[in-house]
Amino acid sequence: MQCSGTLSYLFNNFVRDRSFNEVVAEAKNAGFTEPDPRDDLSGTDVARKVIILARESGLKLDLADLPLEGCASAEEFMEKLPQYDGDLAKERLEAENSGEVLRYVGVVDAVNQKGTVELRRYKKEHPFAQMAGSDNIIAFTTTRYKDHPLIVRGPGAGAQVTAGGIFSDMLRLASYLGAPS
Repeated sequence: MQCSGTLSYLFNNFVRDRSFNEVVAEAKNAGFTEPDPRDDLSGTDVARKVIILARESGLKLDLADLPLEGCASAEEFMEKLPQYDGDLAKERLEAENSGEVLRYVGVVDAVNQKGTVELRRYKKEHPFAQMAGSDNIIAFTTTRYKDHPLIVRGPGAGAQVTAGGIFSDMLRLASYLGAPS
């Protein structure tokens, strides 16, 4: 699953000769990142969603079961980010030369009872490679949907999505508190 609007935006715009650091700054200025960008870029946001889906699937996973890297502070993280531009540019070029794109994804492996969060390469024909903007996508591969996974796709970041979620939560809370419907 590619379930971070921020990471989707970053890897959809990390093209040609743009540096990863430049794309991150653009996303931060557009309001697509969490207030603390480490939550997005460390994979923590994706890992939380992997845990939710894993638990809904009956697996007993915790955030500690998914290895993630971290930095001491948001400032340190942003300062160190340009150090990764060269490695990420090389990885992007290798993927492009093979007809692939980079995507940061979360995987719930129900068979092996584990979850992962990682940067992967996908052929341009793959649904994950055809994302635009800050869209999210989840592919359900099951016994029934083995050859053609069930795909759920939609917006994952931005003011409208956030406002819609908050409004939905407020209506649910009002109903719970006994407001007339």
